[in-house]
Amino acid sequence: MNVLLITSDQQHWKTFGFNNPQIKTPNLDRLASRGVIFSRAYAPNPTCTPTRASIITGLYPSQHGAWSLGTKLPENVPCVGDYFQKNGYRTALIGKAHFQQLLDHPDYRSIESNPLQQDLDFWRSFYGPFYGFEHVELARNHADEFHVGQHYAIWMEEKGFSNWRDYFCSPKEDYGGRRWKWNLPEKYHYGNWIAERTSSLIEDYVTKKENFFLWASFLDPHPPYLVPEPWDELYNPETLDVPCADPSEHALNPPHFQMTQQENPDFSSYQEKDGHSCHGFHSHLCDRKTLAKHIAVYYGMISLMDKQIGKILDKIDELGIADDTLIVFSTDHGHFFGQHGLTAKDPFHYEDMIKVPLIVSMPGSVPQGVSKDALQSLVDLSPTFLDFCGMDVPRTMSGLSQKNVWLGNCNSVRESVMVENRHQPSTVFHKTYVDRRYKLTVYFGKDYGELFDLENDPCEIRNLWDDPDSKDLKMELLLKFIHSEFATEPLPMPRVWGA
Repeated sequence: MNVLLITSDQQHWKTFGFNNPQIKTPNLDRLASRGVIFSRAYAPNPTCTPTRASIITGLYPSQHGAWSLGTKLPENVPCVGDYFQKNGYRTALIGKAHFQQLLDHPDYRSIESNPLQQDLDFWRSFYGPFYGFEHVELARNHADEFHVGQHYAIWMEEKGFSNWRDYFCSPKEDYGGRRWKWNLPEKYHYGNWIAERTSSLIEDYVTKKENFFLWASFLDPHPPYLVPEPWDELYNPETLDVPCADPSEHALNPPHFQMTQQENPDFSSYQEKDGHSCHGFHSHLCDRKTLAKHIAVYYGMISLMDKQIGKILDKIDELGIADDTLIVFSTDHGHFFGQHGLTAKDPFHYEDMIKVPLIVSMPGSVPQGVSKDALQSLVDLSPTFLDFCGMDVPRTMSGLSQKNVWLGNCNSVRESVMVENRHQPSTVFHKTYVDRRYKLTVYFGKDYGELFDLENDPCEIRNLWDDPDSKDLKMELLLKFIHSEFATEPLPMPRVWGA
């Protein structure tokens, strides 16, 4: 049995043809028709590094150590690939890792840093091991960012695209002036590189009769909003729905929500001594026309990625291993494109940000063409993968095996999920409890918070935190929050004797 994990980067849960008629994703729709769509899946953190580290460790960010952007996953933390290798599996990661920070530090070394990313001689000799993956081929840029390099750049040069640097920002510039339409030829797009290399590795494993655990980690649709033609013009901005904030919804929310709707907000009080800013702590005001174009290109990026994912799915079918391969599609966290007046990635725990798409497919084993609302967390992926393949789940993992839920043998193994967000050591530090009906967010050292009734208020417009009529409900949920927090702690070994 094989495991293929396919992920996008920063994709809103409602950007698929099967749940949004304004976008075309025929290949992901095909995958969904051959499996289960889980409509209540959540990220353990709304940013990249913490969640990606949780995916491969089965631990929450507060446990594995990569607690925020700009940190790294310690190399001594056991990863799911280590267990697969011990059981004779080949393990590989193609695409984005983001397990380490962009700046190398003498105490916290990082090979995913600049300028090493552009040192192609280094990458020609480095293909792993890396966090449980015996083989890696990496890229770190989003669209034309100057972080381009690593194995992706080597691939472009092997394709004869020697002047690839002309299509990306230089290390001296943060923004190269490109907007929406990228003059990069589609055939050299990093999504094609991921699809080609993933398909090639899978074919090689099958030829050698080797089982594999492979992660195809796509870089889109993370901003900047930039995509090769004709994908930039695939969707007409004038015909798309453009979300916006309810005029009064932030009046009951914590102050940082309200500040995003100001022209020149002062977030300096949230910045701590390390001097590093927070994603999303700025003005989110954007005119409707520009936002509509952003959405159109964001959808175009997703449709192009869907085409590339289709190549991998076609290879699985061509090799005849679909019935023997557990295919899982998800993303690392959500994305705002106008919802609640917000944009991109931010420490605001609306469903748009923390809920993620999750598709599970394995014809003959996993039910086909159904949708389920069983609570899921990406921290559950590692234990579920191991359990599916008949391996013991390490007691050190906090996540729960969802095997029986995925197989349709039970309705749910979770009563709640927890989402952590410690973007700053203390000023931007909050956790969210989500159950079947309610969502509660608690802030460290603050008396404000959030409480939403997802059944009666699915759009999360009315914060009930200070509602007098919801006082007893809040106290009940605070206790459940504490109990859920207790439940995340792993027990590395059982008690084997009385003392």
